[in-house]
Amino acid sequence: MGEEHQIVPLTRPSFEGAVETAKRLEESVQSIVLGQGRAVRRVLACLISGGHLLLEDYPGTGKTTLAKAIAQAIGGVKFSRLQFTPDLLPSDVLGVSVFDQKTQEFRFMPGPVFTDILLADEINRASPRTQSALLESMAERQVTVDGKRYDLDGFFFVVATQNPVEFRGTYPLPEAQMDRFTMQCGLGYVSQEDEIAILNGQAREHPLVSQVAAVSRAEVVALMNAAREVRLSDELKAYIVALVAATRGMKDVQLPASPRASLSLMRVAQTMSLFEGRDFVVPETIQDVAADVIAHRLVLEPEARYAGRNGRQVVEELLESVAVPV
Repeated sequence: MGEEHQIVPLTRPSFEGAVETAKRLEESVQSIVLGQGRAVRRVLACLISGGHLLLEDYPGTGKTTLAKAIAQAIGGVKFSRLQFTPDLLPSDVLGVSVFDQKTQEFRFMPGPVFTDILLADEINRASPRTQSALLESMAERQVTVDGKRYDLDGFFFVVATQNPVEFRGTYPLPEAQMDRFTMQCGLGYVSQEDEIAILNGQAREHPLVSQVAAVSRAEVVALMNAAREVRLSDELKAYIVALVAATRGMKDVQLPASPRASLSLMRVAQTMSLFEGRDFVVPETIQDVAADVIAHRLVLEPEARYAGRNGRQVVEELLESVAVPV
């Protein structure tokens, strides 16, 4: 799909239309995933920015429901769910060539990755070999099988989940895989009032059963285009680069963030600004999403990890130390 590359100047009417689309999409998902307004907006910003998402949280917090709610809120999109297990093979993800007795030729049978929204459930339960099957598709929107390239649709969003407390039978995601994820977020537990609302909402049936599409696929593509046109000053671009580059000189950081982190931070900040109703980016928006975009890409020195430090703490320190443009 080439539509999202055909970016046109963002006029006031088109911007207001994009904000209205974003609002309808956000409200639809929030009506299903109760009490998670902040997380829902971040996840949708990841989608609209053209990135991929790693959801890490405890079982039962709504990770799968969130992915399904997004897919159902957008009319005309394909959704695939793939449960990652230790015996899963790369061909189970990408597809396989089978011999057709009628034509006497091999025919490619596409795997679950050929979709619009892919839920990779418990991705860290699969072997590194299977995890790596997603690398090409996430970075280049294409799949290579038996030496032949198959292009994926430009609308391709991976939502991967993992449980932060179970380690038996799991394989940590390699650094290259982590860097492919635009953002890493969590949902957390909702308030007691929201949990009561969840009980009431599911007393007869799950609200996903009756959810209808709030926006069309074409509207989401237009929203993606509009996000790319949100203004970002040269000073704020330099600020983004300074934040990411600062990870490369810290003594506690073994593997710092790459230029891909800078690009991701720019795209997410533009998209979040659109969801906030602004056609320009401010420093506060960059700071708000910086940890979600940068922290998971960092590998800390063993001494720092043993001392209890993590990537989010490092990013918070950088936000304190890197000068903000005025």
